[in-house]
This record gives sequence, structure tokens and C-alpha cells, in this order.
Amino acid sequence: MTTDRTLVVVSAGLSNPSSTRLLADRLTEATVSRLEAAGHTVHVESVELREHAHAVVDAMLTGFPTGNLATALNRLYAADGLIAVTPLFTTTYSGLFKSFVDILDKDALRDLPTLLAATGGTPRHSLALDYSMRPLFTYLHADVLPTAVFAATDDWAGEADRVNPLPERIARAGADLAERVAARTPAPPASEFDATPSFADLLARGGL
Repeated sequence: MTTDRTLVVVSAGLSNPSSTRLLADRLTEATVSRLEAAGHTVHVESVELREHAHAVVDAMLTGFPTGNLATALNRLYAADGLIAVTPLFTTTYSGLFKSFVDILDKDALRDLPTLLAATGGTPRHSLALDYSMRPLFTYLHADVLPTAVFAATDDWAGEADRVNPLPERIARAGADLAERVAARTPAPPASEFDATPSFADLLARGGL
């Protein structure tokens, strides 16, 4: 069995620089480090949703992802693991993040090892990972890891949790995802038409 693995990282941060992207990068580093230590060659594809915002809306209206968004979706559909990170607004995932999930093929994430993470201003919203993000990806039949990571503003300064600080939570989550990805049979190469909906799907959406 090949030792190559592909990891797709979806980040829904709206600013630049973004603490959401920073958390995504830290989780990626932790996962890649563990996989490489186990002898795997890892290919990382980063999907920064703010760069695809208009294309995501177009895909919602037409049913057809195009251009770089279609390429990103094809890479996601062929991935061996997913890291999904969103900022929290009014106690749930961002609208851009949900819109991206809405254009995914309904079976695209089935059994895909998936690590969830979120950023927010206060630790009081950390439960949003379990009452909003986890049900969303469970509905899509993703293989959602029990471990999820929330980073509040104070976490970056090491002031929010002195018992289980953010670097330790990131390392644990990366190790858990790496273990699940390493055990997975590698996905077949992406097809350029994977992101193209079928006529049956278009009819169901009223797109024809």
C-alpha cells in the first residue's frame, strides 16, 4: 500500500492575517509531523474560503462550481483527511463556511477522517464545536474525530487554559488525525469532473 497521503485544510477566516488560518496551520503542522514520523509522504492542499467567496455563491445559484473552486472541491473529494476550521459568529460557524459545506456533494465526505476546529473571542462559545459543527459533519457521514480544538483570543497568549494549553490540544488533535489518516486506504486520484453535479442532482435542485 502506498505511503502517500493527501490532507485538505479548509479555513474560513475572513481577515488577513487570520487567527483561524493560524490555527489551521498549527493543526496541519502537527498532523504532518506525525504522519512523516510514521514514514508517510504528505501532500497538503489548503483551501482559503475567503478567496472563493464569490465562486461559492455562484455555485449555490447555478449548481456548478467552476474554476479554482472546482479544483479545490476535486482535491477535497480525493483527500485522505480533512481539517475544517471556522471562526464562530453568534455562537455558530460562519455563513461562508456553511455555504461551502452546502455546495459539497452529499456523499463526498463519507468516512473521511475529519478534524474540526474553531476560533472565537471567548471560551464560552467552545461548545459550538459539539452542538453545531459536529452534527453538520455527522450528517454528511464524515468520520469526525472525537477530539476537536477551540482557540479563544486568550489561548494565543497562553492565558486561557493553564491545565490543558492550546499547544498541547493541537498536538493531541494532530496525532489523532494522523493515526486515522495513516490507517485509511488511500483515496484514488481526483477526477476533473468529480465536482460536476449529475443531471439527477440538478433536477432535484430545480436547476434545469
